[in-house]
Amino acid sequence: MTTQHAPDTATHSAGHLIVRTLEAHGIKRVYAVPGESYLDVLDGLHDSGVETVVCRQEGGAGFMALAEGRLTGRPGIAMVTRGPGAANAMIAVHTAYQDATPLVLFVGLVPVNDRERDAFQEFSLTGWFGSTAKRVMTIDNPDRAGALVAEAMRIAASGRPGPVVIGLPEDVLVLPAAPSVALPVAPPAPAPHPSEIDALVGRLAKAERPAIVVGGDGWHEGQGAELMAFAEAAGVPVFCDWRAYDAVPHAGGAWAGWLGYGRTDAVAEGYINADLLVFIGCGRADVLSDGYTQGFDAETVLVTADPDATMHSGRTDQHVLATPATFVAALTGADAGAARGGRDDAWMAGRAQAQLATEAHRPDASIDGVAQQMDLGVAFGELDDRLAGQAVLTFGAGNATIWAHRFVKHLAPASLVGARNGAMGLAVPAAVAGSLIFPERNVVAVCGDGDFLMNGQEIATAVAHGAKPLIVVIDNEIYGTIVQHQENHYPGRRSGTRMANPDFADWMRSFGGHGERVERTEEFGPALDRALAADAPALIHVLIPDTVMPPASSDVPATGTATGTATGTATGTATA
Repeated sequence: MTTQHAPDTATHSAGHLIVRTLEAHGIKRVYAVPGESYLDVLDGLHDSGVETVVCRQEGGAGFMALAEGRLTGRPGIAMVTRGPGAANAMIAVHTAYQDATPLVLFVGLVPVNDRERDAFQEFSLTGWFGSTAKRVMTIDNPDRAGALVAEAMRIAASGRPGPVVIGLPEDVLVLPAAPSVALPVAPPAPAPHPSEIDALVGRLAKAERPAIVVGGDGWHEGQGAELMAFAEAAGVPVFCDWRAYDAVPHAGGAWAGWLGYGRTDAVAEGYINADLLVFIGCGRADVLSDGYTQGFDAETVLVTADPDATMHSGRTDQHVLATPATFVAALTGADAGAARGGRDDAWMAGRAQAQLATEAHRPDASIDGVAQQMDLGVAFGELDDRLAGQAVLTFGAGNATIWAHRFVKHLAPASLVGARNGAMGLAVPAAVAGSLIFPERNVVAVCGDGDFLMNGQEIATAVAHGAKPLIVVIDNEIYGTIVQHQENHYPGRRSGTRMANPDFADWMRSFGGHGERVERTEEFGPALDRALAADAPALIHVLIPDTVMPPASSDVPATGTATGTATGTATGTATA
């Protein structure tokens, strides 16, 4: 390893120029686990207005940056050291890549002269990240440090958003650099041609059972509410893709519910039976289509609005290159009456009725005839009542989150962060970031016991930086999703899925936070009120038997006549 020296204060070092460039791009926070490989960047942050959020593990730092990108639309910034640090951060890069979320990861590297010599913590940046990032670049020329950072920011947010990885050789960072700061360039936002909107309006007018499916990122400025108003006037139900539920407000006659893991058959019928599907910001992907088995009728007309010309969603009859914002602006400027044609409200009303039945707060059924002591259907109904659709929710992976998906509404944009790729460990760090971004809002993490302990250490980050999220941990001492699959495929032969847990409420209190332990339904409401009133990070430890599974996909009476068969929860790799 080389010995570093602070740069001449009369000039910018490359490391300091990186910080100045982030400032110029309006970055308010970077999420970091420090390393000796990028000391000069840390030195530049010392006198910066950019807050350095010191995290306890690189996976947590990456997930916080991902939450920043999801909730603000600006690339989230994470900084980690070489080798082991980069390995831990890989999970966030993969999640950002599959979820199409803007993220820039800075990775400290060995000195240039030490490359290819098996140096301490050396690894191949491109070899590791080349297949999982939009771009991988290394700053070898100090004069280009600012320009490459600006380029990374633009690439991360352009087209289909995603992660960009920048390597920082430690000896290059301390070299003097040209002091000019690369200013931000607004990423191009493709917009529909009027003829494309006219064609779509014509398709909508001819359809008997049209449906809109929204997803992805980019729904930050109220476009969802505008789309819902147009859709209701046009008689078109609107569905949300998996964990993109905050794209549109869950209210009004056009709201038809969400697709993906845990959806009900009654809701899925609307997607299956549609004769025209309009995807905005997403496509006919794996999860919403129950593993590519639903919504693929050869007679269904398919329209996709997405900025990625190479998206892998199979056949489409019309692909409009547009962001959700530009597409919705163009579509809502059209005549909703013309889009309705001669269609009455029966189709849309049936879809809304199915969703209202789905989200109704009601007690879960008993298990084997034995009433439950802890009824999560009631508990999350109470959470929904308290939050009133205005909170930011973050989700871990697995069955434990399904009750919140089902029963907690989103009425405000930029109010959900969940790993659409099934990654575990996101809920807690995302909630910490959400609380820092929106200190005036309630921020609630919902996770299982397995997911919680993946990155539960970031409670320490919350305490250190004044974040005050509420964390709800559903504890059944098993990896519940995997147990569900085992019971389906290997009945009575659970294997490798049992866990042992501490008292999580006590654990939260040991950090100086507020902890509650709940074992009965009637205890949840008062515990929730105390937790929401606490002027500190709070946690509710909810204990349930290992026999409890999420609400069944077919537990809501269907409406209308299905022309396809909706199956239960799709298989996947998420666990909790």
